[in-house]
Amino acid sequence: MKPRLARLRAALGARAASRRLRVAAGAALGVLVLIAVAVLVLPVPHFADYRAAMQHGSEALLLDRDGQPIERLRLDAQQRVLEWTPLADVSPALRAAVLAAEDKRFYLHPGVDPLGLLSAAWDNLRARRARGASTLTMQLATIMLEAAEPGRARRGLAAKLAQMRLALALEVHWTKREIFEAYLNAVPFRGELAGVAAASFGLFAKGPAGLDAAESAVLAALLRSPSAPRAAVARRACDVLRAASAPDACARARVIAAGLPRRPYPMPGLDFAPHLARRLLTTPGETRRVALDGDLQRFAGEALRNRLAELQARNVEDGAVIVLDNRSGEVLAYVGSSGDLSGAPAVDGAAAQRQPGSTLKPFLYGLALERGYLNAASVLDDSPLALATPRGLYAPQDYDTDYKGAVSVRTALAASLNVPAVRTLALVGTGRFLEHLRALGMSSLQRDAEHYGYALALGGAETDLLTLTNAYRALANGGEWSPWRFEALPAGADPAPVRRVLSREAAFVVADMLADAAARAPTFGLASPLSTHGWAAVKTGTSKAMRDNWAVGFTDRYTVGVWVGNYSGAPMWDVSGITGAAPVWHDLIEYLHAGRAARAPAPPAGVARRLVQYQPEIEAAREEWFIAARADQAATPGAVPVLRVVLNTPDTRPRLLAPADGSVIAPDPDIPRARQSLLVHASVPGACLRLDGVPLARCGVSRLFVPLPAPGRHRIELLDAAGKPLDTHGIEVRPIVPPRRNTSVDRAAGNGGSGPSPSS
Repeated sequence: MKPRLARLRAALGARAASRRLRVAAGAALGVLVLIAVAVLVLPVPHFADYRAAMQHGSEALLLDRDGQPIERLRLDAQQRVLEWTPLADVSPALRAAVLAAEDKRFYLHPGVDPLGLLSAAWDNLRARRARGASTLTMQLATIMLEAAEPGRARRGLAAKLAQMRLALALEVHWTKREIFEAYLNAVPFRGELAGVAAASFGLFAKGPAGLDAAESAVLAALLRSPSAPRAAVARRACDVLRAASAPDACARARVIAAGLPRRPYPMPGLDFAPHLARRLLTTPGETRRVALDGDLQRFAGEALRNRLAELQARNVEDGAVIVLDNRSGEVLAYVGSSGDLSGAPAVDGAAAQRQPGSTLKPFLYGLALERGYLNAASVLDDSPLALATPRGLYAPQDYDTDYKGAVSVRTALAASLNVPAVRTLALVGTGRFLEHLRALGMSSLQRDAEHYGYALALGGAETDLLTLTNAYRALANGGEWSPWRFEALPAGADPAPVRRVLSREAAFVVADMLADAAARAPTFGLASPLSTHGWAAVKTGTSKAMRDNWAVGFTDRYTVGVWVGNYSGAPMWDVSGITGAAPVWHDLIEYLHAGRAARAPAPPAGVARRLVQYQPEIEAAREEWFIAARADQAATPGAVPVLRVVLNTPDTRPRLLAPADGSVIAPDPDIPRARQSLLVHASVPGACLRLDGVPLARCGVSRLFVPLPAPGRHRIELLDAAGKPLDTHGIEVRPIVPPRRNTSVDRAAGNGGSGPSPSS
């Protein structure tokens, strides 16, 4: 009986065990099915989509007109992530080191490593310090989850299950190679450096393909603890090398770990258009294609830096360059700084507001020609001038501190004489000229005409290089203005609509004067950087106290603007437009026209040539362009009529030319008083000059500079050899006051309250 009962109990127990086994197996199968369903229904981005989203990471790229990268700009302050690196471009040593350090069975498990989980659990029971069991796939899953929900804490069982679920899903949808590649491009290494490219360049100044075993071991050692001390990184790197069967590199790995930079090395290259990139790029990962010519951009930057390197001994460190296409308005070159030569390389010199000096004169004379006040042969008086203004007397003076007497408009513009320009502004009217400049795009001129006064003729206002260069482009285009454009004009597309700001005839005559080497010879000579192999029209300018100098001009195809100065506002030492900016302008014009010399523009129908003869002969006879009526042209087909310009008999009585009677001289507070002087100039030789009764020099010296007198009123006398007074001028010297806008009349050199110093 007992044996039978035992067998019955055994049979019942076996059936119960079988039922429990079937239930357990069913439950396990159900769990597996649920996990499989959960994994399969989990949305996972396609690998190609993920790579595209991470393509530029924290960076935005600026491409030139040919699609070549020309500037990389970091826009994410939290992380530094460079372009995506394919797995094939990662050093085999680094791949082996990462697998040895983080996931030895990466190619064997399905995203979650059961052996790793058991080993980690056993080690955590025995060891003092716990360790995890995350695979590379699980680590990538964590990175993706945190990117999807930034700031969410991902700890605890629920977070671990979510991580494992996404890891399993990634293994289903992606290949092992894709997972490994994505991991290397997303994982943080140290500090702000995320991804293998940023880590490699930032820590070793080389690309991921060039990493050796020791460098790779150091990078792999950082994965587990990116902020670990250097000594801990060195120990961990040696462990990685032993696991990767490369222990011989341990000594070098210690040296590399000890030398890890405290701040990452600068990221690679593409530092060709940083200021334009900051102006245009706004979103991490953005790629923007612009009209810049990559080769021209590089040449312009080098030409500027080379010139500034030559001028460093003259206290010059900053500059900027703009090149525009005349027809389309495309910005072909945009150099905002001299780079490492500058004390403030991030400042954009192409957009900074500065006083443009004499570069405004062509627009003034163009307006006078268009309105019929003057023509190119008109005679202007270049002699001492003192104009009454609400702030006192305004006494302009030429750049070379001399006066030429009667000169033509052509010479006055090309040789950049200041007094004739101020006389022309008096004809045109400051308000009308101000409106004209605003029509040329100079929207920065927000004050009224009274604020700028006569100094506006000499650049007593502020504008930026890009705006000024585009205004010259209007002259190049026959008086038609249109905005510049940063993007390339699509093939076959028409440029932007134009706005006429100056008659075609006036623009042509102004351009012809600016291209006349003989007319500018009195100031600049015949051999200067303003002379080019082909036709080119150009104007220089220098602002108050030599803080800025400019060279802006155009050919039949391009308009080029160059500014040289100091962002700090410190004056340069004996540097003018002809010695500072003009050489850079010349190099760019020759580069742009290396294959074809520029051609002079064809004269429009509304101009005619006439032979001009001056009586007396203040200038040699020449053929000159005039804005003429069509009837006049028809009456003399093919002929060149003669125009005789007869001047009134000049005043030959002995007199003082400078300083002007009644001048109020305000010394420049930015220049040491000992370096400031007063020009005393008589119209005849052989006379005697006295200041407050004291002879200034021996009799016979008619022009000299004397130290600036003390503050107060003074009397300057011109006497003949017998001591008889011939002319007397009274002046007042103001005390030096701190710099401020709109001071009273500047020193006798000719500066109004808001005006510049003599400019060229």
